[in-house]
Amino acid sequence: MTSTLTVEPLTAVDRCDRCGAQAYVRVTMPAGSELLFCAHHGREYAPKLRELDAEIMDESERLDDAQPTPAGSSGRPD
Repeated sequence: MTSTLTVEPLTAVDRCDRCGAQAYVRVTMPAGSELLFCAHHGREYAPKLRELDAEIMDESERLDDAQPTPAGSSGRPD
């Protein structure tokens, strides 16, 4: 029997292990430990983490979805 692990998406409760901001990057180290980073620290540490063969799940594209619409704007191009 094959088992599949599912990873839950990060939520606003998940915090960056470096600075405490909202986490958008989940890193699973080869030994199985997990680190959470904000988008900034995720980008900063990604090169070294890749060298260590860590699995990186980057959800920072959600930041683009969360941009507020300026007041008085419909959010649609004219």
